[in-house]
Amino acid sequence: MPETPAAASAAEELTAPPIAPVQVSPWSSLLAMMRWSLASIGAMLPLIVVVQAALAAGIVIGFGFLIPDITPESALFLSSGAPTILLLTVGLVIVPQGVARARASGALDYQRALPVSRPLLLLVDLVVWSLIALPGLVIGLLVAWLRYDLSFSFDWPLLVLVPMLVTTMATAVGFAIAVTLPAMLAQLVSQVLVFFVLLFSPITFPASQLPEWFQTVHRFLPIQPAAELLRAGIASADFTAQGRDLVVLSLWTAVGLLISTRALVRRG
Repeated sequence: MPETPAAASAAEELTAPPIAPVQVSPWSSLLAMMRWSLASIGAMLPLIVVVQAALAAGIVIGFGFLIPDITPESALFLSSGAPTILLLTVGLVIVPQGVARARASGALDYQRALPVSRPLLLLVDLVVWSLIALPGLVIGLLVAWLRYDLSFSFDWPLLVLVPMLVTTMATAVGFAIAVTLPAMLAQLVSQVLVFFVLLFSPITFPASQLPEWFQTVHRFLPIQPAAELLRAGIASADFTAQGRDLVVLSLWTAVGLLISTRALVRRG
């Protein structure tokens, strides 16, 4: 009995090889997600960069008004701490607020459903906000040089490694706050953190000005180690880095990455 066209077509479908999914490289996925992230910021991107630069310059100049007859040593301490405040503000405040809004709108759940590695979402935030914070770091040091006539002694290995580590730590911890706490609570915590970093952390003033119990607390928090390491990279002739600072900062980075990654890969 001759085979009908319909039967022949069905037989071809059964014997045809399965359609293989399109393979996308991690690099292509990273670039695509970065374009998405930048597009979601949209027209606000230039304004955010300007605000970050103004914040860095404002810390250098504004905090200087609080110190009567500021000495070159105090000006150097203040100016070398300003970049740390900027990086911590980006990671601990802006990132969790953005992620919290994405959770509330459903955008984060949509991104998690995409066929990309979920930890890539954290990496995209890290890269994007690091690039946004970079102009503020340069402008802050430039303003300090013009305002106080300072001379910096850069330790280039530290100056390259430490900002990356501080940004990673702050972004990871901020991301962890945003993905583990309810959206409204995450935004509230980020607002509290900015005041804690600006007013109660030994970044622009020596830790010796704090009560002893508060000094002890800061020995186990990542804020002071971040400031000390970055300060040593900016003014290596006047400040030195300690191995303990690197250990504390690395531990907080690892904890933030672990919590963020587990929250992202969790089902649902």
